[in-house]
Amino acid sequence: MGLVQLISESFGYAKDAIWGRWVRWLLLLVSTILFPFMYGYTVRVMSGTKPAPELKGWIGLFIDGIKLIVIMVIYAIPLMILTILPFVLYFIPVSSTITPAGSVPEPLLSPALAILAALAVFAIFILAAITIGILSTFAFVRFSRTGKMREAFRIKTLIRHIGRIGWIHSFVALLVMGIVIAIAQFILALIPLLGPVLIFLFTPAFIIFSARYVTLLYESAPAA
Repeated sequence: MGLVQLISESFGYAKDAIWGRWVRWLLLLVSTILFPFMYGYTVRVMSGTKPAPELKGWIGLFIDGIKLIVIMVIYAIPLMILTILPFVLYFIPVSSTITPAGSVPEPLLSPALAILAALAVFAIFILAAITIGILSTFAFVRFSRTGKMREAFRIKTLIRHIGRIGWIHSFVALLVMGIVIAIAQFILALIPLLGPVLIFLFTPAFIIFSARYVTLLYESAPAA
């Protein structure tokens, strides 16, 4: 599916979800504050429901939202490790068995080597962030479609699915989605006084737009 079609269909879906449906819009605004409910609603959107689902079954929404948050945290763990790794390497002292008696233990890496290690880890972090970002996005949709958390961690299946769509195409599509939302929010922010308020009011629309967008991207190739 082309990027223009992804944007157009996702925009239409989000508009139909809230425009003229003021009660749903208000409930979605409340759900953005009580965020597990909003995450649960995105699960329903990513399940492929069309048109946008009503907000009902609040217990189910909350449970699905918590499950999605857990999946997000698990996928974020490798990035958390890469974030703290340079600091850990720098502050771990050399074993006292190789340090002269009475001297102060030195860091495992010298400042120069620590900088080089940090740069290497940073490069790995960027590559890992892109890979995990794409992988986790498809994992969220797969969980939403199946209702089973374990399906979000079928890495080989997810990799094959992404491969059918194309890693570069998936990356570009997700990047474009982020840029579109960022531009819309920037334009709203330029409106004097009302900018922050409008951004908050349109937050449900941005969330629904992105959830539908990644769903269409996921559906652009058959899933195993």
